[in-house]
Amino acid sequence: MILKHDVLIVGAGLAGLRAALEVAGSADVGLLSKVYPTRSHSGAAQGGIAAALGNEEPDSWEWHMFDTVKGGDYLTDQNVAEILALDAPRAIYELEHMGVPFNRTEDGRIAQRAFGGHTRDFGAAPVKRACYAADRSGRVMMDTLYFQAVKKGIRTYPELHMLDLVIRDGQVAGVTVYELATGEIHFIQARAVLLATGGFGKVYKTTSNAFASTGDGVYLAYRAGIPLEDMEFVQFHPTGIYGLGVLISEAARGEGGILRNDLGERFMERYAPTIKDLGPRDMISRAIHVEIHEGRGIGGRDYVHLDLTHLGEKRLAEKLSDISSFVKIYLGLDTAKDLVPVQPTCHYMMGGIPVSVDGEVLDADHRVVRGLYAAGECSCISLHGANRLGCNSLLDLVVFGRRAGLKMVADLGTIPWPVMPKSPEEPVRERIARLKGGRGGEKVAHLRRELQEIMTAHCSVFRHEETLAGALSDIAALQDAFGRVNVESQGERFNTELLEAIELEHLLGLGEAIVASALARKESRGAHSREDFPARDDESWLKHTLIQKQDKGYRIFHKPVTITRFQPKPRAY
Repeated sequence: MILKHDVLIVGAGLAGLRAALEVAGSADVGLLSKVYPTRSHSGAAQGGIAAALGNEEPDSWEWHMFDTVKGGDYLTDQNVAEILALDAPRAIYELEHMGVPFNRTEDGRIAQRAFGGHTRDFGAAPVKRACYAADRSGRVMMDTLYFQAVKKGIRTYPELHMLDLVIRDGQVAGVTVYELATGEIHFIQARAVLLATGGFGKVYKTTSNAFASTGDGVYLAYRAGIPLEDMEFVQFHPTGIYGLGVLISEAARGEGGILRNDLGERFMERYAPTIKDLGPRDMISRAIHVEIHEGRGIGGRDYVHLDLTHLGEKRLAEKLSDISSFVKIYLGLDTAKDLVPVQPTCHYMMGGIPVSVDGEVLDADHRVVRGLYAAGECSCISLHGANRLGCNSLLDLVVFGRRAGLKMVADLGTIPWPVMPKSPEEPVRERIARLKGGRGGEKVAHLRRELQEIMTAHCSVFRHEETLAGALSDIAALQDAFGRVNVESQGERFNTELLEAIELEHLLGLGEAIVASALARKESRGAHSREDFPARDDESWLKHTLIQKQDKGYRIFHKPVTITRFQPKPRAY
């Protein structure tokens, strides 16, 4: 079946929804989702959304911009950080008017709390900048924007998986999709396609990401010849529930939670003496690893404790109810009485598809790919640099999702309908037939587990040339083994084994891009910490990494960082 829309948005998380709301009423828009839209991973965000409203104490957009740049270890493009910080208050009030139920101060204003890396006076002390709805901020934002999409009559396609991004003569032509409920293949033709497909944390063994976070849009753009940017920068959130990776939001430390080692010490006083447990995520994750490596993990094991007991039952119930519920369900512990075991968990990808400030996808020569846009975690607008500042993710989604929507509407007047490719579904049909007809005996689950273990062991919080090189070789062997995968299920309806095989191909390609980029960057910066190159090297490495897939292998090249207001300085907290 061939479908047709002026604008097709792939991904129904906050970036995709916000873009769709901007297009609705101006053009025919379709919203494609791998899962039911309200199950998109944006709904898992807990802590809040940053904006210098100054409702609780003095704040300014300049301080917010500075914290974004410093948090990104000066790899952030500063023109992008300025756009974000300036537009943040407008975005918050817009969400409020749409119906997002933010927590309130006693006099009725939007409440704000402290969060990691948020400071006043350019790093002098912590500041309350995070707007929040208890500890379920992403959930209520998702529900509110989806309600608005339904109200506007936006056509949604739930549980359709994008399997191919079709580009002809430098212009996007549409996407080929697989319908989970029927097994049917459809082609959706569009003049403009926005990729808003989220991150790919499932490349790691322990992650806060949903099972659907397999980087489909990122890999398909990469396979189509689009380079990927800054793929070496993978954020590990310091407080995942031990053994599971389920996130305990930074809001817990924003409300006063304390990290403690086996001696009961508040160890972050050694690593970030000014803001302690509210340091940036990369710094705290490394500190936890150092504590464990030096024998101060709890009982000699590979975790530390998060102490919330001093907050009291009332505050925990009002501000951190979901977190307390997770801890009770998964660990059988009471946050008001018990210390919570935590360890770093793969959380966010700073790298992705390179885009302009208006969401236009850029090719290897930094030229706009006509009709193709990206927003959210799958994109790399160079906002988050080497390490994303807490609460900037939800803000990124609504600020730059909106900008991409505006740009698509403006561009439609100059974008013609693309030439319809001949038999556009055929490559996907051949791909599926090849997987179903495999007789090599390799199992998807086995290969995926091996990839996740390789990535976790050799390319997580700390990296080294020797182990990265070994990881690249191991991933190449897994890619070879993937050619012998045998999908036993021959059914058409709800064939999840087939989809997991397709997702595995995406994860293998993205894992290779992460490791290759990490091997190339011979310094430590933000979330990228090389044990063999422990210092930040601005002279040689103050630049973005780009990796482009080739017929055989890949090539790595670079582009400069945009610096406007803040010159790189040592990153002390």
